[in-house]
Amino acid sequence: MKRDRQSVNNRQAQMLSLIRERQEIRVEELAQLFNVSLMTVRRDLQALEDRRLISRFYGGATVDPRTAPSSIKDEVNLYRQLIARYAATLVHNGETIFINGSNTALGLMEFASERSFFAITNNGNAVRFKYGPGVSLTLLGGTLRGQSHIMTGDNTMRNLLMAHADKAFLGCAGISSDGEILCGIPTELGINETMIAHAREFYILADHTKVGKAGTYASCSLEKTGTVITDELAPATVVAQLRALGMAVVQVRRTDYPNIV
Repeated sequence: MKRDRQSVNNRQAQMLSLIRERQEIRVEELAQLFNVSLMTVRRDLQALEDRRLISRFYGGATVDPRTAPSSIKDEVNLYRQLIARYAATLVHNGETIFINGSNTALGLMEFASERSFFAITNNGNAVRFKYGPGVSLTLLGGTLRGQSHIMTGDNTMRNLLMAHADKAFLGCAGISSDGEILCGIPTELGINETMIAHAREFYILADHTKVGKAGTYASCSLEKTGTVITDELAPATVVAQLRALGMAVVQVRRTDYPNIV
């Protein structure tokens, strides 16, 4: 039994090393390389993701940006900034927008600083973000748990139910190939669903590490179609599946912002 456990640990360590080297790899390739079943690979990847060493997506795995080498983290952060910049172009004067607990989504306020609009959010970090004089900011209120900056609870929902917006901008822990939004905080599920329901249009902001992601996350299914804003490194197969579901998918590229990258 001890030998079997050691064998599993060794295989998972080798998988982790390979994923860090490649940055992204498919389940089928891992099964062939290690001569194990697809189910075994998925169990191994789940174990590695539970330890926050990797991030799974539909059909494969990539390095978790939270524990990745600085070069990979810098790349992910760059794409998140580009996604926020693109999202900012969608905000027009006089509009009311929802922003959930995502800091990527919140970042659009800085890039839309020359416009006048109303922003409603449950993100406590909003008070520290830069935004222009034409922005009217409303905090939904609620409960902050631990060190979280995301406000949730009955007060948050009660205030949100009285609000409506032109557009909702939502970050997420991931978006599956089936169009489910994954949340790291289960209590934010209802908030995301209500923001989508109470907005004319909605946008999901998800960098490539989150597109096609699977795992033990709380999730909500989309009752109406919207737009996913991701980047050029998002898995092509998942992008195609999301489009087949009726979702529009925008992929920002470094070349779109030559003065930044």
